[in-house]
Amino acid sequence: MRQGVVLLTDEPWRESAPRWRAVEEMGFDHAWTYDHLVWGGLPDSPWFSALPTLAAAAGVTERIGLGTFVSSPNQNHPYTYARDVITLDDLTGGRFLCGLGTGGDLDSRLLGADLVLRQRVERFHEFVPLLDRLLREDHVTHDGEWYTTRDARTLPGPVRHRVPLLVAANGPRSIRLAAAHADGWVTYGGKGDTLDAWFAHVAELVERFEAAVAESGRGPLDRYLSLDSSPRFSLESAGLHAEMTGRAAALGFTDVVVHWPRAEGPYAGDPAVLEEVAGSLGA
Repeated sequence: MRQGVVLLTDEPWRESAPRWRAVEEMGFDHAWTYDHLVWGGLPDSPWFSALPTLAAAAGVTERIGLGTFVSSPNQNHPYTYARDVITLDDLTGGRFLCGLGTGGDLDSRLLGADLVLRQRVERFHEFVPLLDRLLREDHVTHDGEWYTTRDARTLPGPVRHRVPLLVAANGPRSIRLAAAHADGWVTYGGKGDTLDAWFAHVAELVERFEAAVAESGRGPLDRYLSLDSSPRFSLESAGLHAEMTGRAAALGFTDVVVHWPRAEGPYAGDPAVLEEVAGSLGA
C-alpha cells in the first residue's frame, strides 16, 4: 500500500516548503495539493496556485511523486494544461501525477460559467480524452462541443512514455471514463454518516469500477482512496489510520491519501500523529 499526503496552498511557500520536504523525509510515497481558484473549505483564506507550488516542490524533493488532487476543466483548457503537464513532468524528473476531476461549481461560477453538474460532467468527458491525445500525439486537431484545437503542437512531449492520468470519479459515467482512459482511479467515497456506512459505499464504488474495467478490457489500474473524505479525520490517531488503511487494502486500493494536520479545521489534528504513522511505513 502506497501512502500520500495532501498539503493545502493557503500559506506562503516559505512556510509550506519544509512540510513538502518533511513528507519525503518521513517516507511517504507521494505528496499532493488541490488545484482550485478558491477552495470551498477555506473560502476566506489566502490561496496560492497549485501548479507553481508543485514546480517549487520539485526543487525541494527528490523521490516522491507530486500531484494535483485534482485539476479540473474549470480553469484549464486541455492544450494549455497539457503544456503544464509536460513542463511539470520535466521539472520533477518524471514524478508528476496528473489527478483530474470534474470540478465544483464555485470555481466555475468565479469564471462566469454557471454550469450544472451534468454540463460539467459532459465537459470533463471531452477534456480527459483530448488531454490524453495531447500527451501522446503531435499535430492534434479537435472540434468538440467544449474545446477546439488546430494542429496543436505538443513537442517536446513528456519525459517518460506516459504521464499517469488519475481520474477522480464517483458517478457511473465518470467511473467508466476512468476505466477507459486513466492510469488510476481516485475516489472520495462521498456517502455515509459513519465510518462503516462510508466504507460500505466505497465498496459499492469499487464493484462499479471493477465492472467498468472488465468491460473496457484493460488491465488492472491503480486505485487511490482519499481517507479524509470519510466522516472522521484519518489522523485522529495512528490506530484509526491503520484501521482505515487496512480496510482500504481489503477493498483492493493500491494507494491512500491523507491531509497534513492543521491547527484548525478543516483537517484539524496533531502533526505528531502523522509522524507516528510515518514511523510505521514499510513495517
